[in-house]
Amino acid sequence: MCGIVGLFLKDKSLEPELGAMLTSMLITMTDRGPDSAGIAIYGDETSGNTKITVQSDTPELDFAGLENALGDALGCAVGMSVVSTHAVLSIPKGRFEDARAALLDLRPKVRVMSRGDTLEIYKEVGLPKNVAERFNVTSMSGTHGIGHTRMATESAVTTMGAHPFNTGDDQCLVHNGSLSNHNSLRRKLRREGIHIETENDTEVGAAYLTWKMREGASLGEALESAIDDLDGFFTFLVGTKDGFGVLRDPIACKPAVMAETDQYVAFGSEYRALVDLPGIEDARVWEPEPATVYFWSHTSAPTSTEKAA
Repeated sequence: MCGIVGLFLKDKSLEPELGAMLTSMLITMTDRGPDSAGIAIYGDETSGNTKITVQSDTPELDFAGLENALGDALGCAVGMSVVSTHAVLSIPKGRFEDARAALLDLRPKVRVMSRGDTLEIYKEVGLPKNVAERFNVTSMSGTHGIGHTRMATESAVTTMGAHPFNTGDDQCLVHNGSLSNHNSLRRKLRREGIHIETENDTEVGAAYLTWKMREGASLGEALESAIDDLDGFFTFLVGTKDGFGVLRDPIACKPAVMAETDQYVAFGSEYRALVDLPGIEDARVWEPEPATVYFWSHTSAPTSTEKAA
């Protein structure tokens, strides 16, 4: 079933509250998917550096000395901050593939959760409340973020099977639904050089968008192409460095609701996820249309593009 939430802030004064608001929204969706949860936060950017969020089941072993070991392997300074089972590594821009290869050699049990200038992803097995407490998400600030609480249907309950999925710089995806052609598409994308870690169909959806944008498409164009190329039923919430996008399949059988005020744009699988947001009583509230791309950006005007089913 799964529950999705998202929050795009227009009002900078709300940025210190992003993590707390997203956590409240996600906990409200717990009964839609109690086996694992994750949150993507778009926060601070360090000039000249990129962030890699990694996870380990044995962080006390894998994170010990990792900062220096990775720095020696890359021949550069590496920063690291540990948050429970996750750590955020800071490396020079352009060195991600080198860092991923070095991590595989140095700490083969460490898994990459995300990479990007501003993106950090925290996800684990367990109830949203417990996952959020483990990472102290309520204290996190940022410009926008998305979250997901999962009910596993097509794969095991694991950290790597939890959402969000990140397959490109500062890009991530959460998904409610099921793709029926993900196996053939996974093989195609891997041939195209797109890195895919798991057998989860949602990661294939994320990888598809990464591939389309690598080929020159905008996020909006990539989402429009998904209507034709992805079989099954889905509601996508996609995060980028600038903002987020929403797409439902032409049937739109999965629930979704959006709200917009002068302060924010919010997304929830159900309206009850939005009821505690400030000013929600005065918000414009609507159900996103089928086969319609919606996108909000901090650098451009909001857009929506409808495509006939």
